[in-house]
Amino acid sequence: MEPAEGSERRRSAGPAVPPPPRGPPPMAAAPGPGPLCSPAREPPQSKEERQLRISESGQFSDGLEDRGLLESSTRLKPHEAQNYRKKALWVSWFSIIVTLALAVAAFTVSVMRYSASAFGFAFDAILDVLSSAIVLWRYSNAAAVHSAHREYIACVILGVIFLLSSICIVVKAIHDLSTRLLPEVDDFLFSVSIVSGILCSILAVLKFMLGKVLTSRALITDGFNSLVGGVMGFSILLSAEVFKHNASVWYLDGSMGVLIGLTIFAYGVKLLFDMVPRVRQTRHYEMFE
Repeated sequence: MEPAEGSERRRSAGPAVPPPPRGPPPMAAAPGPGPLCSPAREPPQSKEERQLRISESGQFSDGLEDRGLLESSTRLKPHEAQNYRKKALWVSWFSIIVTLALAVAAFTVSVMRYSASAFGFAFDAILDVLSSAIVLWRYSNAAAVHSAHREYIACVILGVIFLLSSICIVVKAIHDLSTRLLPEVDDFLFSVSIVSGILCSILAVLKFMLGKVLTSRALITDGFNSLVGGVMGFSILLSAEVFKHNASVWYLDGSMGVLIGLTIFAYGVKLLFDMVPRVRQTRHYEMFE
């Protein structure tokens, strides 16, 4: 009887511990979704998901343009956009001062030396003054730095000015060709053409750079006008030098005037065809005036 009682005491001393299960050890439980989870364990995105995100970002930029905003609104931060806007204003003011002085000098040369190219350059310099003034209006409102409607209006005005100036240049050049007007060559003509070509080329590069950053067609158009002025300045030098050595090529000066006038006319027509429909599309989305 005593061994039985001892065995009962041993059984009642505590709960029986179950033997370990046979087989492979159980796997560790996966950590629950909590703040300590590592982001590196997230599954990588598939190719379809990345393409979907790219398409969504493209649709977002298209939506911005549909609401009257330029592409620069998605590229530049507010302080960066204002910084480039101020640079565009400074370049425009510098362009107005320089090209106005060059226009006066070129008109003087065209009257004193009977140069059709000088007259064409003077007209193009006046056009450059007007186009820079339009760019000043375009960026005078700090809140409208990304306004597509304001941008398109400026381009339409530039297109009209291009057409009018090109007609004047071509008519003057054709008149000089029909009357066999011979240019006179001297150092004053050379100095004006060299200075005009260099300064206008520098202005064109600055305007192209700013226009690309701000996605501004008006600034790029203004830069194109300055580039034409630089080409015309060097063309004066070229035609005068050729005429100096060979008087039989008297028509080169007038021909250059006709060619440059037609180039400006073609650019103005293309600008109007591109911008007039866009002005109509964005007139209901103007939010900055």
